[in-house]
Amino acid sequence: MSVQALFQPFHLGSLQLPSRVVMAPMTRSFSPGGVPTAEVVEYYRRRAAAGVGLIITEGTTVGHKAANGYPHVPRFYGVDALAGWKRVVDAVHAEGGKIVPQLWHVGSVRKLGTEPDARVSAYGPVEKLDDEGQLRVRGMTLADIDEVVSAFAQAAVDAQAIGMDGVEIHGAHGYLVDQFFWEASNTRTDEYGGSVANRSRLALRIVEAIRAATGPEFPIILRFSQWKQQDYSARLVQTPEALGDFLRPLAAVGVDIFHCSTRRFWEPEFEGSDLNLAGWTRQLTGKPTITVGSVGLDGEFLQFMVKTDKVAQPASLETLLERLGNEEFDLVAVGRALLVDPDWALKVREGRERDILPFSREALARLA
Repeated sequence: MSVQALFQPFHLGSLQLPSRVVMAPMTRSFSPGGVPTAEVVEYYRRRAAAGVGLIITEGTTVGHKAANGYPHVPRFYGVDALAGWKRVVDAVHAEGGKIVPQLWHVGSVRKLGTEPDARVSAYGPVEKLDDEGQLRVRGMTLADIDEVVSAFAQAAVDAQAIGMDGVEIHGAHGYLVDQFFWEASNTRTDEYGGSVANRSRLALRIVEAIRAATGPEFPIILRFSQWKQQDYSARLVQTPEALGDFLRPLAAVGVDIFHCSTRRFWEPEFEGSDLNLAGWTRQLTGKPTITVGSVGLDGEFLQFMVKTDKVAQPASLETLLERLGNEEFDLVAVGRALLVDPDWALKVREGRERDILPFSREALARLA
């Protein structure tokens, strides 16, 4: 299969992409005080210059007091942080690329002592106490939920104001929006708990609020996952029918593109079909999808958490290109391969696969 399939334009309303290559969101923690630096600007600019069609930024925290869970993660609120992101936007656009921020609230994984306010406890669907009986997670009231919805909507308004090309809602991997999706983490007995429709209510309200605040043309991407960082064998839904029941309401209220997070893009999602999660999502909703998961590498990310000397070598794109050609999905998110080699897309396009840099855990310690 020709690699040119990756470099065909993609058009969806106001979102006009020069290629099908997407930079996956990857937390980098290189923004002291939550403000993107000149180094961060250059990090994203280089990927756009090499032919990445759409950059989805690392997770950026919305303006809620408990949104952040990690040091040096960039904010998406405040004059200083938004000015930093405006410099990123301008640099990416100057290279012909497009860019959206991933809007993030970590929810119950936050620990006391985390910046910016070390005194604030975590927020989650339900209250949790530590082993000493002290409050670890504040169960969110309806007023708390309203605040979080407003924070996401305001972040989207700010993204639109500084020239971002859309937004992505982080609804995956065990963070706040995803915590509401799951029956195990969401045992509420009000309108936000119980059925899958109720557990999706927070996400639905966030999408509705963003759509109302930004207008009908501003692209909204939702990233979701079947697996969790705490449990890689977990499944939110077990059948295609249940997946459709979960996703169609989200599409109806305004999600334009679904970013379908998997560990290995080539694995089938359900028995009896070769379709992966992005393929099923596209078929069930009629919306464009982004596939992701170990693209371009011969080893997945988890190996690097336990084997620090493990190196992932560039891998063949043949299967990926065949699936893209069959219109199983529309866009391809590349993570670690782009993290370590900013020229990955250019090298693929020019047939210089032998020049692509391998990935090792050392790459996480720097911005290349």
